[in-house]
Order: sequence, then C-alpha cells, then structure tokens
Amino acid sequence: MGRIRVGLSSWTDKSLLDSGKFYPPGVDDAEGRLRYYASRFPDLVEVNSTYYSLPSERNAFYWSQRTPDDFVFDIKMYSLLTRHPTKPRSLPKDIYQELDEEARSNKRIYLNHVSREAAEEVMARYVSALRLLHDNGKLGAILFQFPRWLYPGRQSLAHIMWCKERLGDYRMAVEFRNNLWMNEENKEDTLSFLKNYGVSYVCVDEPQGHKSSVPPIADVANPDLSYVRFHGRRQETWEKRGVTVQERTKYLYSQEEMKEWVPKIANLAERAREVHVLMNSNYEDHAVINAELLKTLLGQGFTFV
Repeated sequence: MGRIRVGLSSWTDKSLLDSGKFYPPGVDDAEGRLRYYASRFPDLVEVNSTYYSLPSERNAFYWSQRTPDDFVFDIKMYSLLTRHPTKPRSLPKDIYQELDEEARSNKRIYLNHVSREAAEEVMARYVSALRLLHDNGKLGAILFQFPRWLYPGRQSLAHIMWCKERLGDYRMAVEFRNNLWMNEENKEDTLSFLKNYGVSYVCVDEPQGHKSSVPPIADVANPDLSYVRFHGRRQETWEKRGVTVQERTKYLYSQEEMKEWVPKIANLAERAREVHVLMNSNYEDHAVINAELLKTLLGQGFTFV
C-alpha cells in the first residue's frame, strides 16, 4: 500500500484566518501558523500563493525549516503558465518591462502576451526558487490547474509537454477544469498521454452536471504519485460569475459522501507509491472539518497539539 497524505489546499486562506476557528489565540505570525498547521496535519499542505506570483527562495527556505522532516508541500503553478489571466504587475520587474505598452496597461494578460523567451525565463525562475525545497525532500508535486478553456487537442498537449520538460526532476500533477478531457470518448487517451509522460492525474470531487464538471474518476496515471482534490459539491455557485472562491467551495461533506471516497483512495494507494489528498473547501474551517473526517474514515485519526 502506498502512503496516503491528507492536508488542506492552504494554511493561510483569508476565510480560515478571519474565522478564528483553527489557529489558537496568539498564533498569528507566519512561522507560528505553519508550525501549528503541521502539528495538526503533519503530512502535507498545498501552497496557493504561487498561483498569484512566483515563489521565492526565501519562502521555500522558511517552509522547509518550519515543518517536520517528513512534511511535503504541493505547489500551485503560476497562473500565467497554466493559461489563466494574470496581473501584469505580478511578473518579475524586468519581464514586466518587456511587455508592450498595451499589455502593461491591461488588468490581466495571458501567456500569448509574453515572448517565448520570457515564458522560458518565468518557468526557469519558478523552478529555481523551489530547488532547496526539492533537495530537502519536501517538494511534493507542482500542481497545474488548467482552465475551462483548455480543450483537448494538439496545442494543449504540446503545452503540457513543454511544462513537463522544463520542470526537470520535479513531479507534475495536472487538474483539468474542462470535462471533455475525461468524457467517455477522450478519457483513455488523456490518461494514456499522462502515463507516457510521467504526469500525475488529479482526481476531483466537485459538483456534477455543469459544462465544466469533471467526473469523479479515481485513476492513476503516474505510479509514483496519485493526487485527489475535494472542491465541495455546492451546485448553485460552481459556475456562477462574480462569487468568491470561498463562496464557490463552501461545503461540508457528510459522512456518507466522504465514505464514497474511502475505497477509491485505498485503490489509488494500491497502485501508487503516494496519494496526496487535498481539501479545497475554502470557507472558514470547512476544509479542516472535511479533512479530519476523511482521516478518521481512513483510520488515520487526528493529530492535535
């Protein structure tokens, strides 16, 4: 059986901090929060801030120093390289200066607004910043969460291959937000492609019945790592425009709903060396409650200070 690690998709989510329902009084600085988080979830966490800006070597050093030896971080890829809209000012200053005037004045830019050379440099800096974390054995995987408008096709596959090649020895995990990748017609081709390139498929639990709904298929594309993310099942907000991420994923799983995943996760663990399970229900302490419920059902119990 592979090792099952369970954690949250962020330990500094604003809704979690504002709720006052997780961190004890006085635990209110970066070091204290991460140390406390790791005492409650000693295996794993996902870093969300790197979606909005490049990681830094300084932060990677502190992440490594403030967590147990066996703790790992899954790191979200920078939005620009997953073809999401990106704030121009989030780019490194020298690369921002290379943008044309129109791009610099936009609220959001996309990957096609930067040169190929600039994209290469952004990826190289991302990878370099996490080298220490990797060398200390604390880098789990780089999570690529692709948008709804990334459709199956030659260009999309080429971009995934481009990313994989530039990550070098870092593990890559891919989450699709377009259900065409995993429908009956394309599912086998998608998994076969990921297997051929050693990329982990991110299994998802999310609202069904929408154009973007990816089915809750539990399958392994990379025997080194299987990855699962829980987004909640809040139907009314999943594709609603203008709502916050917290409102979109505000959901408490029932015991029966979570039980559905226990045999699936066990099966993944029989086929992969590690299984990373992340709760992305980012409203107040909902992710904490959901994660602790799953850990109990898996027989892991909780870890409290």
